[in-house]
Amino acid sequence: MKKIKLEILGLSPSQSQAGSFALVLGEELGNRRLPIIIGVFEAQAIAVQIENIVPNRPMTHDLFKSFADGMNYTLKEIVISDLKEGIFYAKIVCTDNLREVEIDARPSDAIAIGLRFDIPIFTYEAILSEAGIVSSSLTEDEEDDEDAVKETLKATGSKDQLRDLTFDELQRMLDDALLKEDYEKAASIRDEMGRRN
Repeated sequence: MKKIKLEILGLSPSQSQAGSFALVLGEELGNRRLPIIIGVFEAQAIAVQIENIVPNRPMTHDLFKSFADGMNYTLKEIVISDLKEGIFYAKIVCTDNLREVEIDARPSDAIAIGLRFDIPIFTYEAILSEAGIVSSSLTEDEEDDEDAVKETLKATGSKDQLRDLTFDELQRMLDDALLKEDYEKAASIRDEMGRRN
């Protein structure tokens, strides 16, 4: 399967899930985004590495790096390998120069570890096609409809209420969320649209 390289575009607190963060990955040579909801501890581990902060004591992901270095393991890449029922799965690909091993991991942990080894993050086209979101610019005729959709969104934020909207309304809401870089809302809308296909 064709692998697509991803880069970290952003990490922000979740608006709807307390204690969660939205990690936004983007394809390196394209405009698709892959938002993943992660926990607060994993978000902290990612943020610490992105900001080059050295904690007083090693975090779990630092311990993994020390262990791998001590055992002469080299990490090659992180792969967001699967998507089942809205849950992403990942693999850490490593080698000891004799054999290559794939270790199952949560994407958040895999990325936190991958950042410490400065290795690339990949996913497959099938996953990016299914869960990736692309913003499309609105025409002037659609802008009036967009205002109505915004009001609907304010009144209907839950997944149950998204089911009552038409596919076109959902598409407009998705475009609006992407323009505002509200990737968490965009992911919820994307999931509802995906359930209809």
